[in-house]
Amino acid sequence: MRPLLLSLGLLTLAGLWFGPLPRLAQDAFWAHMTLHMGLVAIAAPLLAFAVAGGRHDPVKKAPAFFPPIPLSILELIVVWAWHAPALHHAARHTISGFVAEQTSFLAAGVLVWLSAFGGGPLYLKNRYAMGIAALLLTSMHMTLLGALIALSPRALYLHHGHGPGLTPLEDQHLGGAIMLLVGGAAYLAGGLWLTTALVQSRGKSLRMKLT
Repeated sequence: MRPLLLSLGLLTLAGLWFGPLPRLAQDAFWAHMTLHMGLVAIAAPLLAFAVAGGRHDPVKKAPAFFPPIPLSILELIVVWAWHAPALHHAARHTISGFVAEQTSFLAAGVLVWLSAFGGGPLYLKNRYAMGIAALLLTSMHMTLLGALIALSPRALYLHHGHGPGLTPLEDQHLGGAIMLLVGGAAYLAGGLWLTTALVQSRGKSLRMKLT
């Protein structure tokens, strides 16, 4: 299963970075947002799940370096900073800006997912609550930022082009909706998954005590 997850994660990265999206993202905000969500909501969890609990899981070796909640705050800072107009402009129109943005998005995403799910079954039981909080916090800030972009009455990125057939504001609203739906839903699903695991773990422990 791990090799399959790793292969899917790497194939996703290849499709995102070497497909049409980087070129489209120079003019279309929705394409740039699709690229972003593909990294943090698809590629990052696949890569994290491929490592989590295995012999190469860094959380097992150095759990203190993978605190879920601080890493979720780090991702919040990274995501919101790159959506400031000046940095967003650099990411869409310069190679160095694009590489820096994409690298930081992927790294922050992998760290959050790995911090929540890494460490293996025995160690993970002690991290359920923190992992749930981290993923739900990330879901909330992704949803909030997506909503702010999608519902803004004016275009926030007027110095960019926009998608064909769309006005700059329509292009921005579409990109915000993609972030709100995909980003918010992916991290929410991860949080609910851990919540289910926590409930099942406590139920099993209770049954063992009763017997």
